Formats: sequence, structure tokens, C-alpha cells
Amino acid sequence: MANAVVPNPMHALNLVVTGHVQAVGFRPFVYRLAHRHGLHGWVQNQTGQVEIFIQGAAEAVAKFEADLLGRAPPLSRPTVSRRVAVAPGGYEDFAIKPSAAAAKPRIFVPPDYFMCGECRIELDDPGDRRFRYPFINCTQCGPRYTLIRALPYDRPNTTLAGFELCPACRAEYEDPLDRRFHAEPVACADCGPELAFHLSGQPVSVTREAALAAALELLRDGLVLAVKGVGGYHLMCDARDEAAVRRLRERKKRPHKPLAVMFAERGADGLQEIGDTVLLTEAAADLLRSPLRPIVLASVAARASLAPSVAPGLGEIGVFLPYSPLHHLLLNAFAAPLVATSGNLSGEPVLTDNDEAARRLAAIADGFLQHDRPIERPADDPVFRQIGTAMRPLRIGRGCAPLELALPFTLERPLLATGGHMKNTLALAWEDRVVVSPHIGDMGSPRSLDVFERVGADLQRLYGIDVQELVCDAHDGYTTSRWARRQTMPLARVWHHHAHASALAAEHDIDRDWLMLTWDGVGLGEDGTLWGGEALWGRPGNWRRVASLRPFRLPGGDKAGREPWRSACGVCWEMGRHWDAAPDDSGLLRTAWERELNCPVTSAAGRLFDAAAALVLGHTHSSFEGQGPMQLEALARSARPTNGLELEMSAAADGLLRIDWEPLLARLLARDGSAAELAWLFHDSLALTIRALVLRIAGERNVDGVGLTGGVFQNRLLAELVCDKLSGTGYPVAQSAAAPCNDAGLSYGQVIEFRAHQLRHAR
Repeated sequence: MANAVVPNPMHALNLVVTGHVQAVGFRPFVYRLAHRHGLHGWVQNQTGQVEIFIQGAAEAVAKFEADLLGRAPPLSRPTVSRRVAVAPGGYEDFAIKPSAAAAKPRIFVPPDYFMCGECRIELDDPGDRRFRYPFINCTQCGPRYTLIRALPYDRPNTTLAGFELCPACRAEYEDPLDRRFHAEPVACADCGPELAFHLSGQPVSVTREAALAAALELLRDGLVLAVKGVGGYHLMCDARDEAAVRRLRERKKRPHKPLAVMFAERGADGLQEIGDTVLLTEAAADLLRSPLRPIVLASVAARASLAPSVAPGLGEIGVFLPYSPLHHLLLNAFAAPLVATSGNLSGEPVLTDNDEAARRLAAIADGFLQHDRPIERPADDPVFRQIGTAMRPLRIGRGCAPLELALPFTLERPLLATGGHMKNTLALAWEDRVVVSPHIGDMGSPRSLDVFERVGADLQRLYGIDVQELVCDAHDGYTTSRWARRQTMPLARVWHHHAHASALAAEHDIDRDWLMLTWDGVGLGEDGTLWGGEALWGRPGNWRRVASLRPFRLPGGDKAGREPWRSACGVCWEMGRHWDAAPDDSGLLRTAWERELNCPVTSAAGRLFDAAAALVLGHTHSSFEGQGPMQLEALARSARPTNGLELEMSAAADGLLRIDWEPLLARLLARDGSAAELAWLFHDSLALTIRALVLRIAGERNVDGVGLTGGVFQNRLLAELVCDKLSGTGYPVAQSAAAPCNDAGLSYGQVIEFRAHQLRHAR
């Protein structure tokens, strides 16, 4: 008698999937996966999470469960937060249920994504109905953060709500087996946004393909084009044309600040054009090709053919690949790299509105290539630089923000951290989550404050969080601190450098005893002076200042940030020396310094770098923040390495170690060597002194690790020299990898420091 066939028993699971499962095509992926394995049930979006009921043969259910994470869409990061075996139901197919609100939604707001490979193939295919359509997208690519008005992420809740789908797009949108199933920004030339071109100060002249052609003609004529992209406008011109680049600089009043350059994606790896211009490490190449598509700083190759004024006085330029279909069309047709700098007035958030851009950029751009898809909120391009072996963020934005990080503790009440005054970001935090906004910018203009307020309100609305307290910087003069004080909810202040230190500690381990080098421009310190060259020992909520650079009086206060000669005068007068090259030799400033009038005391490493740049390079005035130190670093890299000076440290009455920079500055004043040799000497001496400081502090206290944070450690040469000199000491060196080490990371650090301080005092 033949053996009886035992039927495979029916099995059923209820799964709740959290993580990054919104706006990444996760539901259609689940639908296709269920069909592949012959399973029945349903999947439903529940505002931040996805619930799945799946039933079928036990073996097929097990394969489905493995593939659910193993073959998830590239942009997703799913986690199964609940798995319950349940009784099979009466399902005969698999369905996607309409979105529903979860009882306690765990919302993730997705960033904007680059154009995926499949959409790029269609864009370039003459036989495809979206051939050369500049707004092509699917579930795996396209805008998200900049077009979402509300959650759940459905088309009526986006800026595409006013574009009614044509029958062909509707069919794709409603077909669960199509890769555009519920791709909310889906559109085509028949029903979606379209391009328009006009000359500055004139009405729209042409649309669609003619608009693109007119824009290209303007660029070929060496003029400046304003282009509306995903998160805002770019100002573009031919990156090879020195006259065009100078024209852009003069009009934008940006004489020296480096300009980013966009290159067409060519060659097997897409980096052929970029590789002819800059030297790429493997890490930089990988990041350039990643879904982030950020601006990456890279060393200029000897054969580079870019205009000299793209990045004057620097050995690096910011390069990036096209990330939107419109950029792809522009770069391919232009057949040469284009300067692509933020479309804004210097320091402000990038512009997003057509009429406002046409008005405010009229004196800069000769023409405008715009579209009618509204941008709900700005998102500037992110910027990364390789320091050591890792790519580190200098600015977060389109593609990587909102940036969500896990908190190492749970908050009692939702809070909003307002960040600093420069390079501002906001941080919304609740429970064990914190979300850092994209780059907003410098808070010195009404528009910056307006965007700051809108982004803060938008984050709360999108995540469904009502803030109950605020955290700000301790400096009362910051725009963000003044704004926080005007609100009616409880407010806590966090010391600037404690926030820097806590941000870095939270990325690694808040339960270690850290020695944090917090070096930056200036930030208000606990003693009322302007700190910026500090060594803090301890951990979040319990930092103790154990060492600092020798302080000096800063002539003119805030003016010194843009006039480095003031820092040079300050250190020279502190040493009892005179600097003959000072631009202002009237004696009035010296008199004010002697009488301590508008001459705040500072220990800031950033101001010491400014002084060195003035003494070595003759750099007396800066047109952008950090110009002198950046040029000093670039020059130092051209020198033959020699040993620096280990600076002396002496203990004050309160035990604070003071690092005496006088012997080093005296060497710079003596001009004993070439400018490049002196620039190297300055960097190497500071690195040697940091090593000596670490060993001295570690001999007195427990030190589990050393951290380098604050804007000064964006300096790759200094950071790498410090790491090299500490490599044999047994003390690991930590640097930022998620949030920037500059003031863009302050909001995140404010959250960490505030809660850690609460917990410490509750014990």
C-alpha cells in the first residue's frame, strides 16, 4: 500500500514591522513576497508601522518570514517588533488594506531619495513613456521630506495632491505588482509637474523641453542659471569658465567660499568625470554613489580643468553626482561639470518658492529653470569629508535628514532643542527617540528665523508630538536662545561645550569616563568668558573643565570672526609684542584693548587658528567663516613634515591646566621658515600638545577614551595628526560619524546633556 501524503499543515502569523518602512515601497514588497510564496492574508500601513497577517503552508510562511528582512527594499530598515502565532483565517488571497492609524504609531519621516537605476534607464529610453520626464520616480526614489504635508504618507497628504493622475499613472499606482504601486509622487508628462524657463525679471517664455533647451543655452553662454531642484534652488554655471564663476561670485557677494561642483554620472562606476578632477578614496567613492548622493570634499587632481576660482586657496573641492532626473538631464546635455551652489542669500536657508526665488535671486541669476511642484520645506545638500578612515558629516540635509538617532535613555516629556546660532539645526526628542532637522543655516536673518519656526512646528506635526519643554544654548544673545525665552513652556539652558561633548559621547558610550577636546570658534563658558579650546573630563551630565588654552583678550569681540587680524593683534599684545602687519595701527584699538573695552576674554582654538592664519598667510579679512584656518590647513599639507613644539602646561590655583601657546606664536612671528613649514609647525605642535595633555590627565584621572569635537576638528590634518600621535598610547580616539562635530550637532548634544543632567541630579 502506498504511503499516504500528509498535507503540509496550515500556519498563520501576525507580524508588526517597525523601523524605516514608510515611503520605501514596503507594502507592495510584502504583497509580491506573499504571492511568490503562495500565501494569503493582508498588509496594512498604520502610521509609522506595518501590520501583516500571513497564512499558508508552514514551510512557505517560514520562507516569507526570512525574506521579509533579508530581501527588504534597499531604502527600508525594517524590524519585526511583534510576532504572534495565530489561528488561520478564511483568506483566499492576499490584499493591501487601506492605511489606518495605529494605537501608538511609531512614525518615521523619510528623507528625499536620489533617482534609482530603474528610473534612470526609463528616463534615457526613447521607447518609454517617461522618456526625458524630469520628475520620474518610483517607490524606491524621489522626494519625500520636502513634499510631505501630513502623515500617513499618502498622495493627498503631499504637494502632489493638486496633480490628478492620468489613466496610465493611475493604473500603475493601483497595481500591487507594479513598482509604482502607491509611489505617492508618481506622475508623467501628461499629468504631473512641468518645467518652465524665464529670463530674470521677465515672465515665463517656454516650458517643458524648450525650457530645458533655453536653460542649457544660457549656461553655454557663460551665464548664471537658478535651478529649482528637490529641496530648493541651486545657482549653476559652467565650472570650467573662470569668467562665469567670477560672475556668480561677484553677484552673490561670495568672493572666496568654495563652490560645490556637480558632475555627470559616466563610466562603469558613474565616477569617470569626477575621477578626472579629484582624487577619490574608496570610502569617498562609495559615499558619492550611495543613495545619499551628498557633496563630498576631495583633493583636487593635478589634471583638473576647473576654473581656479571654484575653491581659491584650497586643495579640496566639494563634488557630487546628479541625484534628481532634472539634474541628470542637465548634466548629460551640458557635457561638462556645473557649479551647483545653494540658491540663497549667503547664510540663509535655501530658497524654495518660485516667486520668492525670482525676486530675491534676480540680481544673481540671468535665468530661472523652475517647476510647479511645490516644495513644502527646504532641504539643502549634505556635505561630508573623510577624516581618518571614515566619512564624517559637516552638514546634514537632503538624503540624510531628518536624521533619527536612538537615545541612550528615556525622556520624561517631549522636548525641542533649539541648537546654536551658526549652522543651526533643531532636535525633536521624545521617549527614546531624537530627530535632528536638516541644516537651517545661520540665524542672523528674519528668513532664517521663519524657517526655524516652521521646521520646528512641522517636525512636531509630522511625528505627532507636542513639545512640553525647550532646551537652548546658554548664550543669551543667540537668536535661538532669545526665541526660546519668548515661549511659554519650561526652558533649560545647556553650556555650549557640554553639548558638543555630550553629542560625541552619545554616539559612542555615555557610561565611559571621557576626555573631550572641545575646540571651536567661541561659545559661552561657565565662567562667563568665551571658551573654545577646552578639555572636559567626565560624561554627559557631569563634565568638568580640566584644561584650556591660555586665554587672551579679543579686540573688537564678534568682529574678530571675520577679521582675523584682530585675533593676531590680541595674541601679540598678550605676549607684549607688536605686529607690524596689522591693518589698523591707529593706536585706538590698542587703547581699547588695554582698557578692556569690547575685548572679551577667550580661550578659543578657532581664534588661535585665525591668528596663525593672519601671521603666516597675511590673511587679515575673511569673507566666510573659517577661511583663514582652511587655507592654513591646505598650505600645511604641501610642507615636508617636521617635528612641532610640545607646548608647556601649567596648573592654575584651581587646578585647571593652561596650555601656553606663546612659544608657538613667537615662532610664527619670527618667520623662521617658509609659510608652508610654519603652517605645518602650527598643526603638528597642537597635535603633540594634545598627546601630552591626554597622558597627563590620564595619569591623574580615569580616562576610557579621548574625543575630538567642535568645529576645529573638521580640520582633517589636525584630527589625523592627533589620532596618529595617540595611536600607541592605549587611549582610543572617538570622532563624530552621525551628527556633525560643528555647531550643527549642538541640538542633538543639548538633548543628551539636558537629560543626563536630569538623571544625575535625580539620584
